[in-house]
Amino acid sequence: MNNQDINVWQYSETNLPTRHGEFRVVVFHNNLDHKEHLAIIGGDIGDGENIPVRIHSECLTSEVLGSLKCDCREQLSTALQYIFRKGRGIVLYLRQEGRGIGLGNKIRAYALQELGFDTVQANHHLGFPDDLRRYDIAAMMLKLLGVHSVSLLTNNPKKIRGLEEASIVVKERIPIEIEPNEINELYLRTKAQKSGHLLHLGNHPMEFEQLLEN
Repeated sequence: MNNQDINVWQYSETNLPTRHGEFRVVVFHNNLDHKEHLAIIGGDIGDGENIPVRIHSECLTSEVLGSLKCDCREQLSTALQYIFRKGRGIVLYLRQEGRGIGLGNKIRAYALQELGFDTVQANHHLGFPDDLRRYDIAAMMLKLLGVHSVSLLTNNPKKIRGLEEASIVVKERIPIEIEPNEINELYLRTKAQKSGHLLHLGNHPMEFEQLLEN
């Protein structure tokens, strides 16, 4: 399905008080993957220019079960706190579990990692590329919300390219780095070395507190 055939529409909306502050949550449907993706909106995004945005992919193992194998839960919490303190912004929560391969295949990849595979090798062994996610739906969600340009909270250049290819202007990139733990350090190094993520990994990254204070 090409971009001309993709249809995204707003389905439901409500205000939601959270431990990070109060947000407006908008659910979108689409005819591509038929999943419900969320926009978590803080404050007034009225002019649609230079809006702080985080594109975040679902991670049940981290966000629900507290897995230490990745930094997804911490990235989500940090993004929500940042947006609340800034007074406006959006987290697009995309239902793209396991970099798009789904929960079951993600668990299969985890099992391979126990045998010594890194995340990229495990995906390839299962017959997948290292990352199946796409960002055209995210760009369409932003357009429906009236957003024209963003300050993107990301370490992933593919997210920048995905938005720019869909005519969303990325004014700046805001790093969102999490201090590694002994379990996820290899995962993060693999993201940097094999998937092109912009991570310092010990070379004086921006600390949590610095990001939240900016």
